[in-house]
Amino acid sequence: MIEPRMDGRGPLIYGFNAATIRAVARRLHGQAGTLDLRHFEDGEHKCRPLDNVRDRDVYLLDSLQGDHEASVNDRLVRCCLLLGALRDAGAGRLTAVLPYLCYSRKDRRSKRQDPVSTRHVAAMLESCGVERVITLEVHNQAAFENAFRVPAESLSAASLLIHHLRDWIGTEDCLVLSPDTGGLKRVEHFRWMLEKITGRPVDTGCMEKYRSGGKLSGERLMASVGGKQVIMVDDLIASGGTLARAAVACHREGARGIVAIATHGLFTRDAPERLAEAPIDRILVTDSVSQTETTRRKAWRNLYIVPLAPLLADAIQCLHRGGSLWHLGMQMADEADEHALGGMMAGWQWPGHQLPTTPEQRAR
Repeated sequence: MIEPRMDGRGPLIYGFNAATIRAVARRLHGQAGTLDLRHFEDGEHKCRPLDNVRDRDVYLLDSLQGDHEASVNDRLVRCCLLLGALRDAGAGRLTAVLPYLCYSRKDRRSKRQDPVSTRHVAAMLESCGVERVITLEVHNQAAFENAFRVPAESLSAASLLIHHLRDWIGTEDCLVLSPDTGGLKRVEHFRWMLEKITGRPVDTGCMEKYRSGGKLSGERLMASVGGKQVIMVDDLIASGGTLARAAVACHREGARGIVAIATHGLFTRDAPERLAEAPIDRILVTDSVSQTETTRRKAWRNLYIVPLAPLLADAIQCLHRGGSLWHLGMQMADEADEHALGGMMAGWQWPGHQLPTTPEQRAR
């Protein structure tokens, strides 16, 4: 394979969330690209880079979720249009960094003649000239990798979330719980990292879950949670029903405290109300998905948003220097980048609630 020519300068980063792009570029001492973005009356878009991208190492950073500003499909098409424009303009290397990848949960056929949407989205991105795709915490790692013909990697935000969580855990016995049996591999990875960071043993467990006709069932808790700090780990929070059920079961069995952790906080339908009523002490999600104004107005006092900029910046820097991403999560765990966590969280504020930025504040 012929490596693309590079002009020796730092990475050039494009995206549609100006605050995130600036935060990542600042950590990299790189350049935030400038876009000409237009919306037409018929609903179409135009995305044009205003910088000279020829022979540059270019990254498109964008989360593909639907919200009050744009639908999932609008964001996907806009992303593809910009990737195509960057490729046509002569980018030396083109990487898509998509913290939340739409349609990634539809990775298999559940009914006859179902589309395998993950594979079709992969084909769309590849057709626009992308050479590598980076995302976070996909639902099914193997299905995600197999959907792409170009290198595709899914990062874990576990180290960022654990560093924000460890003061709450303190010296108490803790248990990492999967709210369903399908997340056992994810929970085992989280437990391993938590043990490495805290230096003490951590138990694991799961709760049974069955879904039929859109309804959840299953009450058995396969873990001994009595007197322990329970950390429920999932890839995303959508309606919140799964986590709420697990939290109620843990509370009933005498858990000392309960925290819910997920990389992606979608919070669909009545998730805010459902989770506010559940016996959950804290909910930690990353900013992979921007929250709607409705969610902001709810302003749960137990909801914390952990910025991804440190992880994304390190991933881009690693790729730009020709490194591998497989060890990135553990490298961040070893470094314990408190400056990143404190500095990036400064200024993040929900109505009536300032995020803690020091160990003393987080311990409270």
